[in-house]
Amino acid sequence: MKLVVEVVDACDLMPKDGEGSASPYVEVDFGNQLSRTTTVPKNLNPIWNQKLLFNLEEARNYLHQTIEVSVHHQRKPNPGRNFLGRVRIPCSYIVKKGDEVYQRFQLDSKWLFSFVKGEIGLKIYISSESEPKSYFPISPPQTPPAPSSPPDVPVSETPSLISDKPDSISNPQIPSLRTPVAETESSGTENTAVISTEATSNTEGTESYHTDRTKELEEVIQEPVEVIKTIKEIHRHQVFSTPGLVVGSKPGRIQLTMHHQANPQAHPSPDDDYEVKDTSPQLGDQWPSGGAYGGRGWISSERYTSTYDLVEQMFYLYVRVVKAKDLPPNSITATCDPYVEVKLGNYKGRTKHFEKKLNPEWNQVFAFSKDRIQSSVLEVFVKDKEMVGRDEYLGKVILDLNEVPTRVPPDSPLAPQWYRLEDRHREGKVRGDIMLAVWLGTQADEAFPEAWHSDAAFVHGEGVFNIRSKVYVSPKLWYLRVNVIEAQDILPNDRSRLPDVSVKVQVGSQILRTGICPTPTANPMWNEDLVFVVAEPFEEQLVLTVEDQVHPSKDDVLGRLSLPLSTFDKRLDHRPVHSRWFNLEKFGFGALEADRRKELKFSSRVHLRVCLEGGYHVLDESTMYISDQQPTAKQLWKPPVGILEVGILGAQGLLPMKMKDGRGCTDAYTVAKYGQKWIRTRTILDTFSPKWNEQYTWEVYDPCTVITMGVFDNCHLGSQRPGASATRDSRIGKVRIRLSTLESHRVYTHSYPLLVLHPSGVKKMGELQLAVRFTSLSLANMIYIYQHPLLPKMHYLHPFTVNQVENLRYQAMSIVAVRLGRAEPPLRKEVVEYMLDVDSHMWSMRRSKANFFRVMSLLSGIISINGWFRGVCHWRNPITSVLVHILFLILIWYPELILPTVFLYLFLIGLWNYRFRPRHPPHMDTKLSWAEAVHPDELDEEFDTFPTSRPHDAIRMRYDRLRSVAGRIQTVVGDIATQGERFQSLLVWRDPRATSLFIVFCLCAAVVLYGTPFRVVTLVAGLYMLRHPRFRSKLPSVPSNFFKRLPARTDSLL
Repeated sequence: MKLVVEVVDACDLMPKDGEGSASPYVEVDFGNQLSRTTTVPKNLNPIWNQKLLFNLEEARNYLHQTIEVSVHHQRKPNPGRNFLGRVRIPCSYIVKKGDEVYQRFQLDSKWLFSFVKGEIGLKIYISSESEPKSYFPISPPQTPPAPSSPPDVPVSETPSLISDKPDSISNPQIPSLRTPVAETESSGTENTAVISTEATSNTEGTESYHTDRTKELEEVIQEPVEVIKTIKEIHRHQVFSTPGLVVGSKPGRIQLTMHHQANPQAHPSPDDDYEVKDTSPQLGDQWPSGGAYGGRGWISSERYTSTYDLVEQMFYLYVRVVKAKDLPPNSITATCDPYVEVKLGNYKGRTKHFEKKLNPEWNQVFAFSKDRIQSSVLEVFVKDKEMVGRDEYLGKVILDLNEVPTRVPPDSPLAPQWYRLEDRHREGKVRGDIMLAVWLGTQADEAFPEAWHSDAAFVHGEGVFNIRSKVYVSPKLWYLRVNVIEAQDILPNDRSRLPDVSVKVQVGSQILRTGICPTPTANPMWNEDLVFVVAEPFEEQLVLTVEDQVHPSKDDVLGRLSLPLSTFDKRLDHRPVHSRWFNLEKFGFGALEADRRKELKFSSRVHLRVCLEGGYHVLDESTMYISDQQPTAKQLWKPPVGILEVGILGAQGLLPMKMKDGRGCTDAYTVAKYGQKWIRTRTILDTFSPKWNEQYTWEVYDPCTVITMGVFDNCHLGSQRPGASATRDSRIGKVRIRLSTLESHRVYTHSYPLLVLHPSGVKKMGELQLAVRFTSLSLANMIYIYQHPLLPKMHYLHPFTVNQVENLRYQAMSIVAVRLGRAEPPLRKEVVEYMLDVDSHMWSMRRSKANFFRVMSLLSGIISINGWFRGVCHWRNPITSVLVHILFLILIWYPELILPTVFLYLFLIGLWNYRFRPRHPPHMDTKLSWAEAVHPDELDEEFDTFPTSRPHDAIRMRYDRLRSVAGRIQTVVGDIATQGERFQSLLVWRDPRATSLFIVFCLCAAVVLYGTPFRVVTLVAGLYMLRHPRFRSKLPSVPSNFFKRLPARTDSLL
């Protein structure tokens, strides 16, 4: 693997040669490897187009490295150089070959008083192929370039470069190293490295070269490594760093399991039943001091591991069946079809069988829950599958559970052992051996996700894959912008008329059209932007069709063009890409024509500017519940500001979702979505109180985001009848948690009600128990995030319209649903749509009422302040009115105290409200949502399809109701418009008398205010407003009477 830094060009550099110019060259330092470009003489806008290659070392210090690109001026005739600027690029910006884009960086200064300017253009990527060597190795400025074959330098003379080696790496594992520099022309070895996506900090420690100029041309000789590591490992000490953070009960508090309420009541009210409840689960990787088995079966002391500290520990007996050898053949067929049956009490697990194989290999794992173990011995049978009759017995192995060892990750996997098969009555050995590994572990074991589980023994076929836990990654989405500029030489089918041309562009199932050119012409112009959503890997093609509207209901196709998406440029900012001309293929002219040479002499063409937008974040979820705000291009990502850890403990009180064998049952699993990462827990079968106890971790780039978790009933367990209609996984409920409402380093253990709105009303489907912890990595980065826009800057430089945002969001959601539906097990479309709130934009009378009363609750504070001020003005409480008068006089006398008083008052209010801060994250509020008092017909309308499928009478009634509501809204909007038009009519002489009176008043007021101090005017106006009711009239004031007499444009309405 090679790191390629392609130095393209620079612009507007600082002149350094005393003649208004400079002779620049670029020097790149990566991991103590130095390389430079050639020198471009006398040019402040040099162009290099040279690639610098670097070896990627297999070491763990790459997470703390940066790529330093420096620009220098080569002095002549005196040897030396002048600094022109530098750029430091974190390793998190590195992408693979094919994803690289041209990017400009502003040059920074090295010291406080050094003056630099200009930009440098680079492309940075990783390549596994051999690149052309278009660079020069580093050499001292005063000496000529080094030869292509540098002399060998003894290893003993090479300075040490591994001072920052992790403690976990032992000395024998580190080979002798030579000083690493950039690869030269004669280098015949290629080095690869482990690459990390973790953003690095720009510390001064990365500037140290640790190299000697006399040894700069040495090379690193090591074995190539073929693995590229793209997953960041987060250890427990990195996120669980707060000292004294303990999850447990206070002294004297009753310990409760996760299936009990913290404050149980005999008869809880419906309101309490919809609230979030505290729980006290036994979290952490604590092993019991005793168990069902003695000896070395269980660890006798407490032990903690580095993972799964937010879930309850679950213990399993693991049996790995690896392979068998020398099995006895059948006496008739001279071969056997072996399989293995693992039996523990009443539970049996079975491997797949192989046909005609005496040395089979299975490598399957079986997991038996400790809570369901009913025997003290484990039996492993090897059998020969027969087509007719009972399977033939080949041998068995019996293991005592008291002798089973315990394994705790991160211990290495237990090595399997060979066991001699015994006969049925254990009277002697039989021919054949089987390799097994048996150990006791927890759900943290690596074998847990892919293991066969004893509680899912009746699941078969495709259902075995549908019950496993899985982690999914959303496809990488891009906005494809197609700017249709113009076309030339468009010939219609009817040569007697000029064409009315439009362009139709199709990408997959997305179809957009330009407008018809206003004037019929053979050279039309549009200059319209069409935006699509596409996903990597690019499977669709861009299909462009030029059409002529010969009739309002008929379009003739005049030309066609098909282009692969991979040919288009990717851009990161608002700089336009180059436009291109494309020849159109004549529609309907195929390979069956006799002669195509004459037709190909002339062709219409279209002018396009097409690019893939990497500076936008492709919205696939509602902006109200957004979980990811990063732009598409990885080069623009910021370092993470925190770590989110979620322990999905279990659920309680789930309702039956389907019928099985004449009784209700539920097979529940949980899906969580945050950012690009989706997780799916395993399915717990046939229980209303499932326990998952699975823990997952996400990197957080912005705390003002939401994680969504939904619970579903699995309806794909392999028991569907052939030819039956496709079943859908039923939704049980959803939980949203906004990360900005969580305190850092605190573990939240709560039980969230699963509320679902049905046509019959709101219904509680159960409770979901979670343990959530948000860890902030840097307070400075957190403050920095709160000062910047929510979305990438391209959303504000070139924003989309509201309709475009909604349409693109729907297309992005459809693409995500299709791609995740291809996984194994698939994350089905109904699950993805429910998690992404696909129907959030649909009309609902209930939502409209809820939003209206939300607005009223916001205005209630202003209304309350207005009522309080009116009470002060009318002296309802004389003491309050006197105090307000005193405060008013103080502020008039000392106006510089106004703003400090306001901010101090706000500070005191916030400090007072700290005592009443929420103790748990907010959850769905049935009163706020108007889900309890909603009319049944309004719910029926909300669940109606689009277009509607209800009877005409119901549609007519709803339409009349909607007209009534819209009429009231129309009246309010008209009143607001009337008041604004009256204000406008003050100076437009629509009412000559009113305008005359107003301008005369303005002249008098200007003369009076010009000679009167502003403090006196404010004092008089304030005392007039606060005057006693004895001096007030019950009639409206003069300004109000005058304003209400002004004309509005209501007289002109039909």
